[in-house]
Amino acid sequence: MGTDCSAAEARIFFGENECVDHQPLYEAIVLKARELHRAGATVLRGPLGFGHSRSLHNARILRLPFDMPIVVKIVDSEKKVMDFLPVLDRMMASGLITWEKGQVLQYGTGD
Repeated sequence: MGTDCSAAEARIFFGENECVDHQPLYEAIVLKARELHRAGATVLRGPLGFGHSRSLHNARILRLPFDMPIVVKIVDSEKKVMDFLPVLDRMMASGLITWEKGQVLQYGTGD
């Protein structure tokens, strides 16, 4: 991806305890995005959140088990992000995926 080009971002929301093939789901998603040469992936861990179950998930020490909210962002061209959605579908048992169009203003250092 170069400067000033069309881009898209998928945001994948799920619980930290979600796994695929005995591997944390967030790790599996990032590694698969890297393997498939997507432009970027980032994992964000939230201190507080809730989903379809309406159960609060938070970072208070006395509250166990930890199942913190996780958001994985996948960024690339619209086509490459769309092509990644079936991969996510095979990896995820539940969760939420959102989609946003964007504009890349700068990518990399140019070195």
